[in-house]
Amino acid sequence: MTVKKLDLICLGRAGVDFYAQQVGSRLEDVASFAKYIGGSSTNIACCSSRMGLRTALITRVGDEQMGEFIREQLQREGVDTRCVVTDPERLTALVVLGIKDQDTFPLIFYRENCADMAISVDDIDGSFIESSKALLITGTHLSTDHILNTSKKALSLARAASVKTVLDIDYRPVLWGLTSKGDGETRFIASDSVTAHLQSILPEFDLVVGTEEEVHIAGGSTDTLQALKNIRSVTHAVLVLKRGPYGASVYEGEIPEDLDNGVTVKGVTVDVLNVLGAGDAFISGFLRGWLNDEGYEQALRYANACGALVVSRHGCTPAMPTKPELDYYLASSDSIERPDEDTELTYLHRVTTWPKQWHKLFIHAFDHRVQLEDLTEACGAELSRIDELKSLLLTATNNVIDQRKLHDCGGILCDDRYGQDVLNAATGSDTWIGRPVEVPGSRPLRFEGEASIGSRLLSWPQEQVVKCLVFYSAADEEALRQDQDEKILELYKSCCVSGHQFLLEIIPPSEETIDIGESLYRSIEHLINTGVRPDWWKIPCVSADRATQICEHIEQRLPHCCGIVVLGLDAPAAELAQGFSAFRGKELVKGFAVGRTIFSKPAQHWLAGKSTDAELIKAVEKNYSEIIDVWQNATAAS
Repeated sequence: MTVKKLDLICLGRAGVDFYAQQVGSRLEDVASFAKYIGGSSTNIACCSSRMGLRTALITRVGDEQMGEFIREQLQREGVDTRCVVTDPERLTALVVLGIKDQDTFPLIFYRENCADMAISVDDIDGSFIESSKALLITGTHLSTDHILNTSKKALSLARAASVKTVLDIDYRPVLWGLTSKGDGETRFIASDSVTAHLQSILPEFDLVVGTEEEVHIAGGSTDTLQALKNIRSVTHAVLVLKRGPYGASVYEGEIPEDLDNGVTVKGVTVDVLNVLGAGDAFISGFLRGWLNDEGYEQALRYANACGALVVSRHGCTPAMPTKPELDYYLASSDSIERPDEDTELTYLHRVTTWPKQWHKLFIHAFDHRVQLEDLTEACGAELSRIDELKSLLLTATNNVIDQRKLHDCGGILCDDRYGQDVLNAATGSDTWIGRPVEVPGSRPLRFEGEASIGSRLLSWPQEQVVKCLVFYSAADEEALRQDQDEKILELYKSCCVSGHQFLLEIIPPSEETIDIGESLYRSIEHLINTGVRPDWWKIPCVSADRATQICEHIEQRLPHCCGIVVLGLDAPAAELAQGFSAFRGKELVKGFAVGRTIFSKPAQHWLAGKSTDAELIKAVEKNYSEIIDVWQNATAAS
């Protein structure tokens, strides 16, 4: 038996969705939009990948930024993009969507001569189709002669190779030219020509999935039972009927006289925010069960739950559940009335959709503000030179990353007070980027800027990690501890809303009387108990026993934590080597975040006019490279 490299190939729509951020507004009155990848085939490919299926997409995108956005995001989602073709003549499709209420979702498709409707027979590779268990096509890609011919070729290759074929009817009257161009919301208009068109190709499919309205158009009747019978008269495919709040049913063989007499699983009741994308999530969940031979009932459970989760969220692809959160939801759905308000479900969705994992991190930390201001003034230099200094530090960092081929390990910590140019330059590269929010040295913790921390984060690039340093002890006086707890929790919740990762740096206060490792352990335990779940932790060096204790506690309480990085506190390299060794063998500890040990002396000489730019860069390169060696040697397996 041939082992298939892929579980599912989707052929069809790929576009960019602009979702209104003001829920309840008319589309005319919306002030801002969130940008996501979208299109039914794209949504299905991504959600199926999140379900654990090995997926690929056949489509076309424009030769512009929106097309590249789709390609990059698909790759982040784990979708094979070998057959995502860049069309040199056409633009990527766009969709603008609003959410007025739970029944009103105005949307406009910008799809005039768009890239994904130009998929050609030349884009279809027989060996690629053969490498998959199943091929899925959506109804839109049967709507024009050109795209119908392309779809027919893909179906012919699939059937010749015994690849299962799947149709998501995905009926959008506007995409068949049956409504005005601005009426993308209408879901059903009867059309004899569309029905005949669909029925001519239905025999090519092994599985057909649709809502009642979609079954009506495919079956040529607004009586659902009669429509199913009409479909059965032209195809032996397994039919899946999505029935909204009533759940869903599967019909294999003869259509029964009662819809409930198919294999039926009741739906999950949730409050609806947005139905868009729910059908794509549904079929992805069903395919998880169907392609893994788990039976129709289990496949329907997956499907119903996937759809229920998406209707409670904003967006299509970003709202799609992952396998861990779906499994949690299925195990707990009876007790979860509002999935969008369930803390654990929201957390699982947040932490299981990160686009990248970092297995090692060598972070050059130069987010210092007050220390550099003091150093600059002591050297008799202008504060404006700090901006230039930080740009040179970035150059040195990048040089080492390039020379040592550490592109999956390199990182920086930099502020926006003196390092906005650095942040702009680094963003969009492979570099891990952390950006501080705290007022330096504040205790109790305070955030920089006049605006609320939540509103500040809305303007930050998504890849920038929110870093917050707090001088903290669980043994602090109660009023101080509560004040800091509230600020940290506020920041964490803001990160959850904005979608940024959160790094919490804890340094015990100078007056702390207990062992630093014990203090850190107590603080981490207490903060997690308050509901704070940092994605990253940054901590000082501790003993090996304390390192083990801290790591085990975080792994137990926050199993999806991205990792820990170890700070340097201006310690010399030899001292760091001893401290770093305590973290040997700790998989959760990804690396270091060291600053002054690397840049302090070179910066002092440069600010005092005793060295050139090139000399500063060379000295920083040497120090940064040395700390990397120190870390690797200290933590290498013995």
